[in-house]
Amino acid sequence: MKLFYCPGACSMAPHIVLREAGYTFGIEAVDLDKGVTATGEDYLAINPKGYVPALQLDDGEILTEVTVILQYLADHRPAAGLAPAAGTMERYRLLEWLTFISSEIHQTLGVLFNPALTPEWKENRLMRFGSRCDYLASVLVDRPYLTGETFTIADAYLFTVLGWTGLFNIDMIRWPALTQYSAHIAGRPAVRAAMQAEGLIG
Repeated sequence: MKLFYCPGACSMAPHIVLREAGYTFGIEAVDLDKGVTATGEDYLAINPKGYVPALQLDDGEILTEVTVILQYLADHRPAAGLAPAAGTMERYRLLEWLTFISSEIHQTLGVLFNPALTPEWKENRLMRFGSRCDYLASVLVDRPYLTGETFTIADAYLFTVLGWTGLFNIDMIRWPALTQYSAHIAGRPAVRAAMQAEGLIG
């Protein structure tokens, strides 16, 4: 397998999961502005959508979309315990979280990367993010992970996108449950290894 990624982007979530599940894999950085990979390949030939992540499977097939890749990786290493079995209520609860993170956290913060964003629209997005953090903090105040006592693919995803708050100078002091949550996950060996491999920490 090979994961095409950008340092710190949402592609870090499957990078973490690859390590948590013990896969053998490679990684290759992508320059999205130039549309080329670190080895000079045309990235649009790999993923015509033009963004990360993309996961090249051992048979050459390409999977895209972060939530799909996360589920694929969890389902093909069930012993890692990163997702409940398909068809169970626990799995649907996990899907609730993946959808919430994608639509309410990822998309809300992702808009802030747009340099043409107006101050008014930025303020709107920050207010929306704040209300979503209120909800997350109320859930995480008494549990270590989103679904309870077990780290799942949803935690890898949420940790990744919450990491963007530093890029936008969003003060998270209002939500101590979230800062504690992020610090707890940052200490996991697989998370540290992924961040080191992407050059985010020493």
